[in-house]
Amino acid sequence: MLAPVLPLSATRQNLWRLTFVRILVLAAQAGSVGFAYLTHLLPLPWLALSVTLACSMGLCLLTALRLRTSLPVTELEYAVQLACDLLIHSALLYYSGGSTNPFVSYYLVPLTIAAVTLRWVYSLILTGVALACYTFMLVSFHPLEPTVIGRESMQIYGMWLSFALAAAVITFFAAKMAEELRRQEQLRAERREEGLRDQQLLAVATEAAGAAHELGTPLSTMSVLLKEMRQDHPDPALQEDLSILQDQVKLCKETLQQLVRAAEANRRQAVVEREVTVWLDEALNRWHLMRPEATYRFARLGNGEVPTLAPAPDLTQALLNLLNNAADACPDDLAVKVDWDDENIFIHIRDRGPGVPVAIAEQIGKPFLTTKGGKGFGLGLFLSKASVTRAGGSVKLYSHEEGGTLTELRLPRDARGDRHE
Repeated sequence: MLAPVLPLSATRQNLWRLTFVRILVLAAQAGSVGFAYLTHLLPLPWLALSVTLACSMGLCLLTALRLRTSLPVTELEYAVQLACDLLIHSALLYYSGGSTNPFVSYYLVPLTIAAVTLRWVYSLILTGVALACYTFMLVSFHPLEPTVIGRESMQIYGMWLSFALAAAVITFFAAKMAEELRRQEQLRAERREEGLRDQQLLAVATEAAGAAHELGTPLSTMSVLLKEMRQDHPDPALQEDLSILQDQVKLCKETLQQLVRAAEANRRQAVVEREVTVWLDEALNRWHLMRPEATYRFARLGNGEVPTLAPAPDLTQALLNLLNNAADACPDDLAVKVDWDDENIFIHIRDRGPGVPVAIAEQIGKPFLTTKGGKGFGLGLFLSKASVTRAGGSVKLYSHEEGGTLTELRLPRDARGDRHE
């Protein structure tokens, strides 16, 4: 099974964005310098400017190569990258008018990025670097001497271009950071929900283990008494009823034994891979022993090679719970279908009962929510959904257009019951 692709850290993502912005700004700077050189617009130290632009290009290449490694990107490294941008921008300003260059306002862009993405200590240090460079260029710089157009016109157009560039970069970073914050908030909400679900599952599992231990003795007593009653009462009608009761008691005992075996298998991670149709046949046969009054039709819709999966015992129990819910709604003529594509396996269970209202269907899977009045505990769907979610799948309920409820169980083709293993 392929290892999951982990999401990039926030700092690494920000450094990728910074590199992308740096390339765009470098292209704009190189274009401006090239235009001034070809049109003889300004007498500037072209060699010094070219070397500074080459350093900026080298920084872009080194950063891109560094980001292809697996080494973590720290906040300190990200702050140093922003400091390099400030120094390169200061060098370009120094050789093109210093504080009189309209692009001096671009200092605000790296500082804005730092304020949004870094801790206040790094932002404060970078602000000091920018202020020191700006102050230095108030007294020392290579002056601009326009030869074709006036200084005032050049200042106006330069300010407009500087504003457009700064606004575009700040908007880009602000939008991406807002998107990242929303994503992190959604992840935190999902983790909180998973933590709450795991706590509820632990409570239910604890109670189930205690109940399983306590039920062993009364079931054994019932089995002995039923045997004695069958020996003492030869009435054929009573014998048939006692036989049914004995089979049901035997099934309860086997279920408890299977619960113990399932717990041991989970502890050893002993899951067996099999074809999905074989797994479904076994689960349906077991379920029909519990619900002999129910009738169903099983159909295979998928084409090609039958996918395989290694379902944990709780996945089988989840399927049984869903089948029981459908049989509780209407035990007659259930339709069970299996289909698949390149990524997922779909199991559809349709009953012909009264259906599930949309408002309730959206709440399905929450603990102690039941549509059976006083006959249900509201745990079957909760446990089923929890088991399927752990396997990377989902459970959804729909009202069928021809009546009844359609339950859709989706499982990934590599489902193993626990996606975290």
